[in-house]
Amino acid sequence: MLSRCNHGKSPHERLIAVVAWSISTLRPVQFGVAPYNPVLGETHHVSRGNFNFLLEQVSHHPPVSALHATNEEENVELTWCHRIAPKFHGASVEAELQGKRKVKLLNHGETYVMNSPNLSIRFLPGPGTEWVGNVRIQCQETGLEAEYRCKSSSFMWRRGNHRSIKGKIFESSSLKTLYEIDGHWDRIVRMKDINSGEFTDIYNAKEVISRLNATIVKDPRELRPSESAVVWCEVSQCILSKDWEKAREAKRTVEEKQRELLRKRGSIGESWVPKHFTVSHSKENGWDCSPIQERVPPGPIVVPL
Repeated sequence: MLSRCNHGKSPHERLIAVVAWSISTLRPVQFGVAPYNPVLGETHHVSRGNFNFLLEQVSHHPPVSALHATNEEENVELTWCHRIAPKFHGASVEAELQGKRKVKLLNHGETYVMNSPNLSIRFLPGPGTEWVGNVRIQCQETGLEAEYRCKSSSFMWRRGNHRSIKGKIFESSSLKTLYEIDGHWDRIVRMKDINSGEFTDIYNAKEVISRLNATIVKDPRELRPSESAVVWCEVSQCILSKDWEKAREAKRTVEEKQRELLRKRGSIGESWVPKHFTVSHSKENGWDCSPIQERVPPGPIVVPL
């Protein structure tokens, strides 16, 4: 879907494709008995087709993750630096994903900047999760914007409103609405052309997600010690075998190792520095991460096409 963003013949088509890709990143979230807790410097280096992705946990307190992805054939680049800031509301927790995602279509000289919705975790009357809040996508070069809202359902939600989104695509200068967006992010999202009145399906979750395959390790010898598949290997094996006590023990081992590394750095006055990103922080702009490498090389983990 990222490649599709580059194939649009007009700025309108490319923005519509970016909106569809943004919607595709919304997935149902499930939590296990022993959830993972990314450690400082943890990485995930994976490739799918011509797209190579590299993620690094660049801060632990607060938790901040950085992502860089490139496709040299399509000339598309993706960067994302985000911090999770939880807000407690009694019977629920809302995890605010602070930070901007940037999709660069280098062949067209366009950069699309967007935020992410928040994740609401409900405990009562029954456990559940949902994406909530507004998403805004801006392209300064074309003067076009899009926004959509992930609607929150009440405790007595009706099926028709569950996981629904509603939004529009418009001109930045005049605020003139060009297209209306409506649907459900886990099903079908449709777009209405205001001028012609025609409807078009821009996203079909079943089609997109059903084509995804599980990742496989191409060559274990290429895995860095910081790779998630290495750091959490024992925890994952215990979860798959449903041995929750051993999973908790393995998780404690990982976390204690990190505490020991922190104590050692503190004893010699050494500061930890990310390997793949330059990180900055300010009260005005929050956290920002710039990739050190211009291109991401192929990863040791692949997603089969």
